[in-house]
Amino acid sequence: MPLSRNPFAAAHQRQPKEELSRSHLLFRLIGHHLNVQEPAVAQEILESRRPHPSQPFDKQDGVLQVIVETPKGSRNKFAFDPVQRVFTLRKVLPAGMTFPYDFGFLPRTLAADGDPIDVLLLMDEPAFPGIAIRARLIGVIEGEQTDGKKTNRNDRLVAVAEANHEYANIRKLADLPGQFLHELEDFFVNYHKLEGKRFKLLGCKDTVAARRLIQKARKAA
Repeated sequence: MPLSRNPFAAAHQRQPKEELSRSHLLFRLIGHHLNVQEPAVAQEILESRRPHPSQPFDKQDGVLQVIVETPKGSRNKFAFDPVQRVFTLRKVLPAGMTFPYDFGFLPRTLAADGDPIDVLLLMDEPAFPGIAIRARLIGVIEGEQTDGKKTNRNDRLVAVAEANHEYANIRKLADLPGQFLHELEDFFVNYHKLEGKRFKLLGCKDTVAARRLIQKARKAA
């Protein structure tokens, strides 16, 4: 009788005398789907939210793998907690104020504020916290926030989801209407004001500057 192709059954047949834990079998199955041999590698990919292959940014086609934290239209501000490895509720915006776009981060990077680099994601419909989205990099919005006497850079990459219709023809920030940036600046100013901070828009740069920012953030991580 041929051996079963079921990864769970195969694991027992290959190691009949070894008592495998349920979690070990689970990650063996996940590894089967991720095309990796070792369960520990599959576990690391999931727990670190590392894209597979391991790079969060494809230099050749400018595609990012963005992890969504807060979806468009939400009053809730969600953020990934690396200690608990879950998404937590950080704050709630006041009535009448919502996030205008999906916001997330680029894994395995470290920005000037001590967190992974932020990404503003343009897509047709809101996503969910924790969803990985392949997105095309189109530029970076440079800004700075002031908290008391301390001023830090607070730049955000801008990317367009690969799977979309509304923004399919957007290849660079200049393709977006001027009103887009005015409204976005108003949102950031009011958003940071809620935290007792001041926000100043410094400008918008192309993908060349955005790539340099990613490279710097990856080295810092």
